[in-house]
Amino acid sequence: MASAPAQSLPIFYNDLLPLSTIDHADYSVRSVEAAPHLATQHAVPLTIDEFAAAQRMLPIIFSAGNDPVPLALMGLNEGVNVFLDENGGLTGPTYIPAYVRRYPWMLAKLRPDGEELSLCFDPTTPSVGVFDEGNKLFDDGKPTEVTANILKFCEDFEQAAARTGQFMKDLKELDLLMDGEVAIQAPGLEQPFTYRGFRMVNEEKLRDLRGDQLRKINQNGMLPLLFAHLFSLQLIREIFERQVQLGKGPIAPIVSTEPAPAEA
Repeated sequence: MASAPAQSLPIFYNDLLPLSTIDHADYSVRSVEAAPHLATQHAVPLTIDEFAAAQRMLPIIFSAGNDPVPLALMGLNEGVNVFLDENGGLTGPTYIPAYVRRYPWMLAKLRPDGEELSLCFDPTTPSVGVFDEGNKLFDDGKPTEVTANILKFCEDFEQAAARTGQFMKDLKELDLLMDGEVAIQAPGLEQPFTYRGFRMVNEEKLRDLRGDQLRKINQNGMLPLLFAHLFSLQLIREIFERQVQLGKGPIAPIVSTEPAPAEA
């Protein structure tokens, strides 16, 4: 079974194999109750299609660097996710980004010089394989409805990712992003914990946009997305309080938001 190109695998993925009617004719997909690969991930890629839903439960920030991407914060420090236990089981209601829900599937190029995308999966996942339970991926050599739905989800994700890329390009052209900094004063401590290493929208620059620029971002749908991001930042304090309650309070209070590796 040939693997998809292994370089620059996105977070969570250990390997990629193209789904094959021959090699995986007897494979099924089954539900798993936990996501151990997410348990230690504090920042997850987010598409702009999810801003409205995510901002009610998760802070939305932008990664540092020359090519920032939107991220949903599930913790404020490396290795800390306040919404999952150590085994990867949910400890309460939250928004689960589509990037997480897509795993272990994704569309990838089998040839670096090609344009065609193939449905691939991470063969190390416990949710895909030859099982007595679960839903079959193929029936008489043809994809089942389950496989068709997986493919549709991955296609929708790619389209959302493309829209997100254009949003970030427009945001960069407007020069609205600035280095982020959030200070949280913990009870009983003289000095606040200060979080840096991410980017956020500069509200002053947003207010000072020219009329034609403001009209453009209102008409193309950018403006409500920017406000969703800004409104969500107040949730950073709630994430901080969750960490303290879990005994995972910050030791080195810095949010590290290196962009996820580019997808194949």
